[in-house]
Amino acid sequence: MLPDSDTIRNAAREAAAQIAGRPIKDDQRLVSSGLIDSLSILRLISLLEKKLKVSIPPTMLQPEDFDDLDLIVETIERVAKAAD
Repeated sequence: MLPDSDTIRNAAREAAAQIAGRPIKDDQRLVSSGLIDSLSILRLISLLEKKLKVSIPPTMLQPEDFDDLDLIVETIERVAKAAD
């Protein structure tokens, strides 16, 4: 079962902060600002899968899907619905 949007957002904020090495704001650009690079996205996906207990197939994703917390929430919800 997919966690609610707030749980996903909190997990994404924690995971992104862990990778970036600093706190992340909700509207902060992650990929386009260079804070998180394309290789770090794979680490972010792995952390989110562990925190949320979901499977996120990288083949369904683009780096832009992880540019801010809103996009991460939308992406995880979209991927989870596609898996159902």
